[in-house]
Amino acid sequence: AQSVEGEVRKIDVAQGRLTLKHAEIKSLDMPPMTMVFRVRDPRMLEGLAVGDKVRFDAEKIDGQYTVTALKK
Repeated sequence: AQSVEGEVRKIDVAQGRLTLKHAEIKSLDMPPMTMVFRVRDPRMLEGLAVGDKVRFDAEKIDGQYTVTALKK
């Protein structure tokens, strides 16, 4: 998977979800937009804050867009 730049807009620890404003995700054929992703591991949300710039990998897993890797 290809790393994509994004900005954290909302963090939902209870649901394991992350709202990201992101650049184009070529691997998912997705234009730049703001959307909600599931995270593969809720620990990925630790230490994140709204407004953080991140690089992330996303895949479609069981029909859900899922962040599989994330770094600030």
